[in-house]
Amino acid sequence: MMNRGRAGSVGVLVAGLAIMTVLAGGCGPRDAKGGQAGELAGAESTATGRVVNVAVLEVQPERYADFVTVTGAVTADRDVTVASEESGVIREVFVAKGARVRAAQPIARIDDRVLRAQYEQATAEAELARETWERQRRLWEEDSIGSEIAYLRARYGAETAAATARVLAVRLERTTILAPIAGVLDERFVEVGSMVAPGSAVARVVDADPLKVNAGIPERYAGEVRTGAPVVVSFDNGAEVEGVVGYASTMIDDRNRTFAVEVRVGNAGGQLKPGMVARVRVTRAIIEDALLVPRDAVLRAQSGYVVYTAAQENGQWVARTRAVETGSSDGRRVMIREGLSAGERIIISGQQQVANGDAIRITEGGPGGGP
Repeated sequence: MMNRGRAGSVGVLVAGLAIMTVLAGGCGPRDAKGGQAGELAGAESTATGRVVNVAVLEVQPERYADFVTVTGAVTADRDVTVASEESGVIREVFVAKGARVRAAQPIARIDDRVLRAQYEQATAEAELARETWERQRRLWEEDSIGSEIAYLRARYGAETAAATARVLAVRLERTTILAPIAGVLDERFVEVGSMVAPGSAVARVVDADPLKVNAGIPERYAGEVRTGAPVVVSFDNGAEVEGVVGYASTMIDDRNRTFAVEVRVGNAGGQLKPGMVARVRVTRAIIEDALLVPRDAVLRAQSGYVVYTAAQENGQWVARTRAVETGSSDGRRVMIREGLSAGERIIISGQQQVANGDAIRITEGGPGGGP
């Protein structure tokens, strides 16, 4: 009996200690803002509930270029593969790979000894045929000596010999391979001693100023993007250039439902290279009274997008959820098509911490800095 009484007393003592521990925990230390150590940062507790510190922005209309952004590919304005027009062995190469060339500047020379000998022979034969024709003409026309057929043979023989000489002269000129355009000799496919035939690739000349940027615009913008539309083209190396749509296709590509546009951009500094990927921002409309908000202020919801507005109700600033319809974005800001009016204040800092109806304290962008 004595043991049971002692055990009961010990149980009562343990239970009492547990209750005291719980009560002591309820009076534990609070965080630096006066709330419990699990409350949201930036929020304060008052006698009426939680108050969240926020920054707001008063939305005002401004002029904005609405645009569509697509990915484009950079190509050279002119990219020419130079081919040989004669056969033979390359005897000289005049231009190093990567060097600039002028239009009609010699690039390489084919061995021309055989052709030159043929040209000299043809030139001599043409001269003989001309002299024969002149004598035959005087005899026939002035003295009526000889026959008409001999007269005609001499005439056409002289013309044929002269034509043969001219053909060989042109072929002889073609043994010197010339740059067809001004640009950079980007590739060279032959060296001294290489054997070439008519049509063999000798070099590649690229004119990279200006450049062409080709992109595909989704078909839903077919009625809005036209030739002459302003364009901003940006690249991964940080370069950004402006231009206009120089060409807009009249056809829709049935493989990807886009239509092609082409933009010419300057490249005087040589920062851009054919083959680069570009981001093409094509202006499709100018809006004089657009409402723009910071991108971070727009939050995704189940039904679309929302922003939080700051509204004054009964002398207290509160956060209100507002469903909005968004438009295009310039990277930092988003255009609001529907859901906001000019002059309204939206929460741009603290929007992740508030809920609809929460009391807020405006610390930046407001009329008084407090509720």
